[in-house]
Amino acid sequence: MNIQETITKILVDKLGIAETEVTPDANFVKDLGIDSLDYAELVMEFEQTFDIRIPDEDAEKLQTINQAVTYIQGKMK
Repeated sequence: MNIQETITKILVDKLGIAETEVTPDANFVKDLGIDSLDYAELVMEFEQTFDIRIPDEDAEKLQTINQAVTYIQGKMK
């Protein structure tokens, strides 16, 4: 399973973000316009999809798609 592809699919399917806007360096808030409610939903979606637990203090640090991919890879090892 490709983590970045999965994250892209979640952003497109759940939050209605255009796939063309989803780049590795895209900032969830600044570039993709995700608000705090959407972000909370996104983190829960990551937890369910990848079967991991993301503490709040870690979730706050995940600002770009790349950071999320790296974080999730680390959690899945």
